[in-house]
Amino acid sequence: VLRAPPLRPWLSAGMGHAASPAAMPEGKGAFREVLPKQGQLSVEDTAGMVLCKPKVLPLKSVSLEKLEQLQRAAMEKQRQSDVDANVE
Repeated sequence: VLRAPPLRPWLSAGMGHAASPAAMPEGKGAFREVLPKQGQLSVEDTAGMVLCKPKVLPLKSVSLEKLEQLQRAAMEKQRQSDVDANVE
């Protein structure tokens, strides 16, 4: 009598849970570990610096520009009052 192979051979018979991976049978679907006899086993990249676009920052802040504008307006007003005082 021929029997079909079990669908999940790694399950223990009658136990209902998976056996350890070492107990899994090796077949066509199993991977075999290959270690070289000489040379490096692995190469890891080291993190390097990555340059990004420079951020454009304003030369003057908004508050400084407003302050300068108020100062110019005050100076202009002072000049106007001086000119008006000289004319009279």
